[in-house]
Amino acid sequence: MQNKIQIWLQAFRLRTLPLALANAVMGSFLAMSHGAFRWSVFVLTILTIAFLQILSNLANDYGDAVSGKDTEKRVGPTRVTVTGMVTLSEMKRMIILFVTLSVISGSLLIYFGLNGLNAGKILLFFAMGAAAIIAAIKYTVGRNPYGYRGMGDIFVFIFFGLVGVLGTYFLHTHWFEPRLLYPAAIIGLFSTGVLNINNLRDIETDRETGKNTLAVQYGLRFARQYHVLLIAVGWLLSIIFTVSSFFSWWQFIYLLTLPLFIRNILRIFNHHTPEELNNELKNLAMATFLFALLFGIGMVL
Repeated sequence: MQNKIQIWLQAFRLRTLPLALANAVMGSFLAMSHGAFRWSVFVLTILTIAFLQILSNLANDYGDAVSGKDTEKRVGPTRVTVTGMVTLSEMKRMIILFVTLSVISGSLLIYFGLNGLNAGKILLFFAMGAAAIIAAIKYTVGRNPYGYRGMGDIFVFIFFGLVGVLGTYFLHTHWFEPRLLYPAAIIGLFSTGVLNINNLRDIETDRETGKNTLAVQYGLRFARQYHVLLIAVGWLLSIIFTVSSFFSWWQFIYLLTLPLFIRNILRIFNHHTPEELNNELKNLAMATFLFALLFGIGMVL
C-alpha cells in the first residue's frame, strides 16, 4: 500500500517536468550565447516553472475528477483524486500550496530578473505570471475549462513556447530579440505535439465523456497528420534559424535528436493500442528537452 508521500509524488507527475523546463533551458542558453546569463534568474526560473507544472498537474487531476471526465477506462497515469487516494479537500489544499509557491518564486524571479527596469515591464511580467497560474488551473477546472474545448494546444504553444523561451531570455538580458521567435516557436510546437499524443491516446474515452480535444473534434486521421505538421514545422524553423544565423558547425549538434522525432512519428502512425502511446508521450517530452539542451549548447560553443 502506498504511503501519502508516494501518492503525492504520483499526483505531482514529475516526469512531465523535462518538457516544462525545455523553454527555460532554451531561453537561458540563448541568453548565455549573448553574454547575459545569470544564475539567479536560471535557478528561480526552473523553480517557478516546476511549481507551475505541478500546479497544472494537480488542477488537472482535480478538475477531471470533479467533472467526471476521468473514468475507469482511462489509459493514462492513475489519477489520485478520482480513485480516492486523496480527498477533494486535500487536493484543494495542495493546489493552494502550489499557487502560493508559484507566486513566491515568480515574485522573486521578477525582483531579481527585472531589478532596475521601469514599472511597466515589471507589471507586464506580473500579469504574465498571473495568466500562467490561471491557465494552469483553468485547463480542466471551472465552469467552462478551455481544455475541454480544444483550446489546450493554443495555450501550450503560447506558454510552453513563446512566453517561456522569450520571457526567460528577457529576464536574463533585459531586451527582446525578434529572431528568437523561431526557437520559441519550435519549443512551442514540440510541446503541443506532446499534448496531441496525450489527446490521441485518450481519444475514445474523451469522446465518451465529452472532452472535445482537437483529436475528438476532427478524428484520428487529422490528429496523426497534425502531429506530423507540428514536428515538421518545428524542424523546418530550426534549420531556417540555424542557417540564417550560422557562425559554427556546432550549431547543428541538435540534429543528433532527429532520429528520436522520426521514431516518434512512426510510432504515432503504427501503434496498435492506446497504452503504447504512454511511452511515446514520455519519449517526445524527453526528445524536446534534449533538443533544447543541444540547440542551446550549439549556440554557446
